[in-house]
Amino acid sequence: MPANSQSLLIELGTEDLPARYVLPLATALAAGVIDGLKKRGIAFEAASEAAAEGSAPGLYATPRRIAVLLRGVAGRQPAQHVERKGPQLAAAFKDGQPTPAALGFARSCGVDVGKLKQENGQLVFRKTQPGRRTAELVPEIFAEALRQMDELVPKRMRWGEGTETFVRPVHWIVALYGSRVLRIERFGLKAGRKTYGHRFHAPAAIALKSADDYVAALQAAKVWVDFASRSQAIRGQVEAEAARLGGSARITPELLDEVTALVEWPVVISGRIEERFLQLPPEVVVATVETNQRYFTVFDARGGLLPRFITISNIESKDVAQVVAGNERVVRPRLTDALFFWEQDLKEPLVAKSGKLATVTYQKELGSLAQRVQRIEAIAAHIAQAAPPRLPGFDYDHESVRRAAQLCKSDLVTRMVYEFPELQGLMGGYYARASAESEPVAQAIAEHYRPAQSGAAIPSTPVGQIVALADKLDALAGIFAIGQKPTASKDPFGLRRAALGALRICIEGGIDLDLREALGHALQAQPAGKRDAAVLGELWDFVVERLRGYCLERGAGAEPFEAVRVMGASRPLDFVRRLDALRAFLATPAAATLAAADKRARNILRQAGGAAAADVETRLFEAPAEHALLAELERVETAVAPLRSRADYAPMLQALASLKEPVDAFFAGVMVMAEDAAVRGNRLALMARLDAMCREVVDLACLPG
Repeated sequence: MPANSQSLLIELGTEDLPARYVLPLATALAAGVIDGLKKRGIAFEAASEAAAEGSAPGLYATPRRIAVLLRGVAGRQPAQHVERKGPQLAAAFKDGQPTPAALGFARSCGVDVGKLKQENGQLVFRKTQPGRRTAELVPEIFAEALRQMDELVPKRMRWGEGTETFVRPVHWIVALYGSRVLRIERFGLKAGRKTYGHRFHAPAAIALKSADDYVAALQAAKVWVDFASRSQAIRGQVEAEAARLGGSARITPELLDEVTALVEWPVVISGRIEERFLQLPPEVVVATVETNQRYFTVFDARGGLLPRFITISNIESKDVAQVVAGNERVVRPRLTDALFFWEQDLKEPLVAKSGKLATVTYQKELGSLAQRVQRIEAIAAHIAQAAPPRLPGFDYDHESVRRAAQLCKSDLVTRMVYEFPELQGLMGGYYARASAESEPVAQAIAEHYRPAQSGAAIPSTPVGQIVALADKLDALAGIFAIGQKPTASKDPFGLRRAALGALRICIEGGIDLDLREALGHALQAQPAGKRDAAVLGELWDFVVERLRGYCLERGAGAEPFEAVRVMGASRPLDFVRRLDALRAFLATPAAATLAAADKRARNILRQAGGAAAADVETRLFEAPAEHALLAELERVETAVAPLRSRADYAPMLQALASLKEPVDAFFAGVMVMAEDAAVRGNRLALMARLDAMCREVVDLACLPG
């Protein structure tokens, strides 16, 4: 702990903050104060209980406050070493006398010209001054942190007669360094030592004796102020209550963070869902209960939805039954609405809804959803014909692909998806089953938006993968055709996600598709915009950048990626197979030798400018190393030939390892550029043959030798 150190506490007390801003604002406050201390060289400890659990150090937040508490903050800056450089000596002195430039520089430094140093032809001022006290610096650090926080909130409030703004009105400020109140004035308030406990359990003001009392004092006043530990407590309470109910709770990180941001004193309660609502697809109940009410749903051991929900109250009620009844009363009408939508949607088959797609615009230049579905159907048929999937058990029929593509967007005009847009596709699958469509078709419709985000699962069936691919390729081609490609900061149509999704489906689904050709087909199907080779090239470059990111994230290096890319990247599955084989080959001693040898051979061939003979003739050999290299090349070529037809890249590269010794011997004992033109041309032909072998799977010359 730094000498003469104290704990530093800053707390902003507000009206209830929107849940989505609680954690980001608290994080920004903590980060701003920490960065401000670091920038000024003020030492401190990593200071909160949350820090040990991987959260931001010193981060505290509830619906009514955001705070930072740092322990062991030094009382002052270390000595500050100041250095300023002034004018060049030629401009600083004339006839041995200081010029106005020199005098002005000295005056700005607060010294006489004679006190300035002359170094490297320039006037230099240096001094060491005592560091400022932390208590003096915190107000300006706090002001800097507030500016960072303002950037997080696009719309801020103004209240009372003041001109300052914040996401919600600020009612109190606590600023303590040890037991000392710091001089901070913001939002028409002066910082003090008074904070406030739970609005109902302990509404009276709490006068903190020192910053170190903060957490314990609020805990005693029914405020669990540490965000991370409060979140863990909520998780524990929900899991325990779910176990008591005979199931397990669905707890997503997003819902847990939001619930944590809504309460100061978490108390778990549970309620019932009426049995009649269980006829709804479970995802509808989850969307209703989680999205609208921020409740947790409960599932049994077989994954079935139980007629129970769990919620977190912000108060210890004396009449829990009334609280439970109130929560059940709120859930009931929402589920009643969802049940009505479900029953109305089921009155006609899914195919009957397709006709309504003509009335819905997809994009003004790209036509209606009905027109988009026609394109998806055509692109899906092309994919199914162009690249039959190779994975074992990956079977499908073309009629299922056609039917799934035809119906994949029909649920967009249903009442349920209108109310719950996040259930698009998924509801289409349910409606397809209710309409007696085949299971492959229903499953494909349900999954064709996958993967919805980075790392999420791709469609699990071959039909779903093909329809999902077609959907993504149509989106990419259409938006690029009309010139609405993503920018560095904006991607309103989610094209980066679509491109990465298409790549992952090809790679992880085992679909050996020429993706560039398929994109060209999709581009030609668009009703508007440019569809020429330039647009296709631009679109393909965009996809390759996503492929680069995907491969680098899987552990590939930039040079191995480039060594495969120059061979062509139009078939993503083939690309990754080559890259995986190369990564294994790079672990062998031969890899670096052959990479260096191929670079050398290619440079020699480039300098020779086409002087290589058409064929290698042994009668022109003059050294045993030439015979040895040719013999090994012929042996490797024979070994690789059957592997090439099976695209068995790993053994193809491993076969090259035997070239290491004859290649080393050749370059050690043979001069390629011999004086005799025939001998020189023959040796160049041997180099060309070596270079061709080094390009069989990847371009080894792109690798470091």
